[in-house]
Amino acid sequence: MSDVKWIKITTDIFDDEKLLLIETMPDADAIIVIWFKLLVLAGKQNNHGVIMMSDRIAYTDEMLASIFRRPLSTVRLALGIFEQYGMIEIIEGVITIPNWEKHQSLDQLEQRREYMKNYMKKKRQEQKNLITGECKVNSKVNVNSADKKENKNKNKKENIYTDMPDELISTLKDFEDMRKRIKSPLSDRAKQMLLTKLDKLAGDDTEKKIAILEQSIFNSWKGVYDIDDRRSDQKRSGISGTAGTSSSGNNGARTKLPAVEASLLEDI
Repeated sequence: MSDVKWIKITTDIFDDEKLLLIETMPDADAIIVIWFKLLVLAGKQNNHGVIMMSDRIAYTDEMLASIFRRPLSTVRLALGIFEQYGMIEIIEGVITIPNWEKHQSLDQLEQRREYMKNYMKKKRQEQKNLITGECKVNSKVNVNSADKKENKNKNKKENIYTDMPDELISTLKDFEDMRKRIKSPLSDRAKQMLLTKLDKLAGDDTEKKIAILEQSIFNSWKGVYDIDDRRSDQKRSGISGTAGTSSSGNNGARTKLPAVEASLLEDI
């Protein structure tokens, strides 16, 4: 990330209560110099106020003492004061400046107070994410990947009726609606079995498939049957309604309706 060439310092910075308190302390000048050196270093880093030498190496007290050319004891004293006053946060050994946008080149005069409140909250979370390895970018990629996978599976389910004439697809939808009305909706597996059964009964004859479906829709049948087969079997058996087995009126023998064929469509 490229560094910024300047940071913002307000003219009333020395009226800030925190700096006023620091000025009453021993080594006040050295502590204030260290504060400005931290701001400049954060500007060079331009990493949302996270001060690190690299993605994996955080600055230690000794390293800061060397590059700031100040005694180690003074640097540690300054960092302790800054953390106590909320001027910095140390997260897992990494120094961050929570109000970094205050010193960046953003023009605060053009920003609303409520916007800045939310903006700062977001930036502070980004600082923590950068350190803990839970980068928002990676999270966004993972979320997008999950969404794409979910949408792909959803589209796959919705597009079960593909490469079919529109009239046949419309009739299949009508059959699904009928099943819902009789409180026996089709599962995805049942839809696939329905297509297999239609291919078995009508082959590539689209008009016959439509007629078979319309026959079942008209009679509110759960399954699909060859044209008039079920009606003829019911008349010969002397019954009406859903398919099953019945006794003949003459000899009491049980006759199985061939139209049923143990169809799983009625059980799903």
